[in-house]
Amino acid sequence: MFQRGGSEYSKRMSEKLSIGLLFGGESPEHEVSIVTARAIAEHLDPSRFIVRPMGIARNGVWVVTDDPFARLAAGELPARSDHPFLPLEKGAEATPLPDLFFNALHGAGGEDGQIQGYLELLHRPYTGAGLLAMAAGMDKWITKRLWESEGLPVVPYAGLTEERWLRERDGCLTECGKLGLPLFVKPANLGSSIGVEKVKRGEDLAAALDRAFTFDRRVLVEQGLDIREIEVAVLGGDEPLVSQPGEVIVADEFYTFEDKYLQGRSRTEIPAQIPEELADLVRKLAAKAFAASDGYGMARVDFFLERLTGRIFLNELNFIPGFTSISMYPKMMAASGVPYAELLSRLIDLALVRHTQSAAKTKGFHSGSNWFQG
Repeated sequence: MFQRGGSEYSKRMSEKLSIGLLFGGESPEHEVSIVTARAIAEHLDPSRFIVRPMGIARNGVWVVTDDPFARLAAGELPARSDHPFLPLEKGAEATPLPDLFFNALHGAGGEDGQIQGYLELLHRPYTGAGLLAMAAGMDKWITKRLWESEGLPVVPYAGLTEERWLRERDGCLTECGKLGLPLFVKPANLGSSIGVEKVKRGEDLAAALDRAFTFDRRVLVEQGLDIREIEVAVLGGDEPLVSQPGEVIVADEFYTFEDKYLQGRSRTEIPAQIPEELADLVRKLAAKAFAASDGYGMARVDFFLERLTGRIFLNELNFIPGFTSISMYPKMMAASGVPYAELLSRLIDLALVRHTQSAAKTKGFHSGSNWFQG
């Protein structure tokens, strides 16, 4: 099984921390996660950290020996440990626990509270937000409802479950039709624009919904606006650093997966060419959106700026933003005075602070009576 090596968290500052770099996973964003983790591994400060790549194969098995990057890139599906409670690959049961986990898992399994719950059981610190924030932030529909409860501006939308879609297709189509055309159909729990479709004709909506439900049992349908895509990076806890805004200048009708990672036709501009008062508003809204979602560590907060009216809308937030060479989050932080290596170090320090705070809380309760003994 995982073994705890050395003292828990009493390492002197002069000692290097071992960092378990988690990447891969079972979600459709598996490949994006590999690229993100490679970039992180290259930039972690070698004077402070020992990087231990821990890949999660597409079958859910943790790959921790030899070269996990190469093995996941090759599509290896290793056998699972004979220990039923362990996700490790067979033969790796004695792998020592790292001092801290750096979560580079995109999508389901890594960005929805699942891995956070497991790491809590291991009593190890990890980067990023906790279980509650991750679970809520992963679901675009829930996120919008949270923001609405705080009076934050969101694009008009409809949320549908697969159960309701199968039971009353006509009612769902009518509800979505009230938003007008065009519409954007999005699986509620996916990122990297996977499964997103723009619907321009009413007769195409049902087929788009059918396809979205192959990815997720919850789907978001949004009013399609003529917008600019503005983003900010957030780093910290209760009083986070919010970067200057950047803009994604989209080459296609929206920022597709193919454009993001394969074609590279869109470009980014940092800082975004918007009035200073609007930039200030975006930063304030980002901080409020981060807090409303119980954010911690990091997030990229995305906005829509409507061209016709100048209105600003919160679009979504990403608690595990991309860290590739083209990713907006590290680029915006660098432009705001936090270079890549320092950014990673800050995220690790934030994880240690949060873990220390949590460990200091009273966990148990004793009534002083034997009433529960039967």
